[in-house]
Amino acid sequence: MNFQTMIADLTGLDIANASLLDEGTAAAEAMSMSCSLCKTDANAFFISEACHPQTIEVVRTRSRARGIDAIVGNHAAFDFGRPVFGVLLQYPSSDGTLWDYSDFVQRAHQAGALVTVAADLLALTLLRPPGEFGADIAVGNSQRFGVPPGYGGPHAAFFATRDVYK
Repeated sequence: MNFQTMIADLTGLDIANASLLDEGTAAAEAMSMSCSLCKTDANAFFISEACHPQTIEVVRTRSRARGIDAIVGNHAAFDFGRPVFGVLLQYPSSDGTLWDYSDFVQRAHQAGALVTVAADLLALTLLRPPGEFGADIAVGNSQRFGVPPGYGGPHAAFFATRDVYK
């Protein structure tokens, strides 16, 4: 309960789970959830190239198994001309860049896509929560917040979302 409350507070989202295996599988679960909730015929999921490489690869692998087209590219240049049911962003990015995703999230929602943000919990103690800039789902791992390997997975992950999606 304490872990879930902390995750909800740091992500700015309504509900959180206890743990998942790792950040990559949490991101893949977010893709699956976004696909299930999709109100369009889109069968593609956009992944920012600024995401951690291991997360990108896990999501790509899961997308192939589900018949989903995974598109990896530059989020700043993505124009939503190709329909996608969801997107994955990294906050901060894999190289440490802090992007203001507010405009991108707004464009994603206008295109009918759900937004997942893979976030660093320790960074979220200082940064604007993903829920505040419109993210629908936040995922990440708890390693940098003091949960060691083997306590819930390689590094126990979190998954938070809006109450409307429970």
